[in-house]
Amino acid sequence: MAVVPLETLAFLLFALVTVGASLGVVLVRDVWHSALLLGAALLSVAVHYVMLSAEFLAAMQVLVYVGGVLVLITFAVMLVRRDEDVDTEEVTA
Repeated sequence: MAVVPLETLAFLLFALVTVGASLGVVLVRDVWHSALLLGAALLSVAVHYVMLSAEFLAAMQVLVYVGGVLVLITFAVMLVRRDEDVDTEEVTA
C-alpha cells in the first residue's frame, strides 16, 4: 500500500473546496450566499499559491480579490437588496 504525502492530500482537499465553492457560486440562487462562496473559492486559491511557495501572490489574492472585490460585492448586495417582508400596499392617510 502506497503512502500518500501530506502535500498531495492537502492539495486534493483544497482543490475540492475550490471546485465545490466555484460550483456553488454559479448554482446558488441567493446573491449573498453566492458572494460568500466566492470568498471561499478565492481564499482556497490563495492557499494553492502558498502551497506553490508564491506567498506574495497569495497575499495579493487575499488583499485585492477577497478584501476588495468581495467587500464591493457585499456593499452592492446590501444597497440593492429589497426587503421582502415589507407589505407593498399603500397606506391611506
